[in-house]
Amino acid sequence: MTNLQKLTLNHTVTEASPSACKLLATISGLPKGRIKDAMNKGAVTIKRGKKTLRLRRAETAVKPGEVLGLHYDAALLSLKAPHVSCLEDRMGYSVWFKPAGVMSQGNQFGDHMSILRIAEIQLGMKREVFLVHRLDRETRGLMIIAHNKKMAAVLSNMFQEHKITKRYRAIVKGKAPEKRTIDTPLDGKPSITHVTRIAYEETLDTSELDITLETGRTHQIRRHLASIDHPIMGDPKYGKDNKNRQGLQLVAYALEFMCPIKRQQAIFALPEPFPRKP
Repeated sequence: MTNLQKLTLNHTVTEASPSACKLLATISGLPKGRIKDAMNKGAVTIKRGKKTLRLRRAETAVKPGEVLGLHYDAALLSLKAPHVSCLEDRMGYSVWFKPAGVMSQGNQFGDHMSILRIAEIQLGMKREVFLVHRLDRETRGLMIIAHNKKMAAVLSNMFQEHKITKRYRAIVKGKAPEKRTIDTPLDGKPSITHVTRIAYEETLDTSELDITLETGRTHQIRRHLASIDHPIMGDPKYGKDNKNRQGLQLVAYALEFMCPIKRQQAIFALPEPFPRKP
């Protein structure tokens, strides 16, 4: 049992125990050290009544009727979370650069590889963190994290009402149109993507695009560009003949909005979405 690579269990507690970690180790057959590590990385939950929360403290006492959940993925838990950069901290919210490979938020198998948890730890666990928008795991770029419920609600509404402009850059296969609006519905819903060609590299047969969205469907940019035969280079899911060694060439490089704290227009942008080689 100790060599398990992946395990999911939900255990309804029948007898009180002073240690959730010890109980899970007994049930799963995994060493307590691995259970503690899984707890610390967000892979253990406890359901009390209708609420299910991540359980991180090993010596938490559990009572009959409570449900312990363990979602153990050795490969995911072995990953080391990177240091991420905070571009701006306005106390009520902050702006971060999310590297490729980092999730926006955790899943049932853990949250230590999510920008939300990484930011929480880097801020010394002294402030709340709330997700107000997402980027695909493969996409790198700028993200806003709110630090109280009121600000989270304000920023979430701003995103929903399109009061925050998000700009993307992508490297795509082929010579893309100079300008185009793609309005093919996705998942049965209206979907609008505006693209402008910034450059064309003839030797590689790739184009660099500037992209803005009017809607926010799942994988919208990736799906829309693949639908016009200009898939994003390195996209592991959409398009053909677009593999590369650099991974998904999509960057959320700019955010522009009226700052709800300073009441001034705020622009956050990466100086070089795709740094040129010297």
